[in-house]
Amino acid sequence: MKRILLLSDTHGFLDESVFIHAEPCDEIWHAGDFGTIEIADRLINFGKENNKNIVVRGVYGNIDGYDVRSVYPEKLTWQCEDVKIYMKHIGGYPGKYAPGVKQEIRDNQAKLFISGHSHILKVIYDDKIDCLHMNPGAAGKQGWHKVRTLLRFNIDGADIKNCEVIELGAR
Repeated sequence: MKRILLLSDTHGFLDESVFIHAEPCDEIWHAGDFGTIEIADRLINFGKENNKNIVVRGVYGNIDGYDVRSVYPEKLTWQCEDVKIYMKHIGGYPGKYAPGVKQEIRDNQAKLFISGHSHILKVIYDDKIDCLHMNPGAAGKQGWHKVRTLLRFNIDGADIKNCEVIELGAR
């Protein structure tokens, strides 16, 4: 079983409380718009400083510069336990996918699709393609959202479960 902390749209701001929520996790996933590479470095260093082998994965977003884009790809596909994941910052959601995203989910046989960008927290199952969509909302202070949010959940074999919405406070 893997415990995952999912965040997005930090836009250069990382609330210290994120690390409290990351403490029990095995992996931290960032769905783009880090803002600076220092945000990614802080997430990576958190695991090292606490003698944990926390895996940090992410994709770049539309506001990310070369510093982030040189390290993180536009889209990412990987396997966690028995779940295939596809992540892209600007990806839309069931019924309103960005162009080409639905086909990429199908081509990659993903069972979990993660996006950011909208600053709107969503967890929606798409029964047409048998895929769960997650957008953790925005963890940063930039944007129109009113509350900063994260998601924390478990992947146990082929099961995605125990999803928690974490509110970090007002933007």
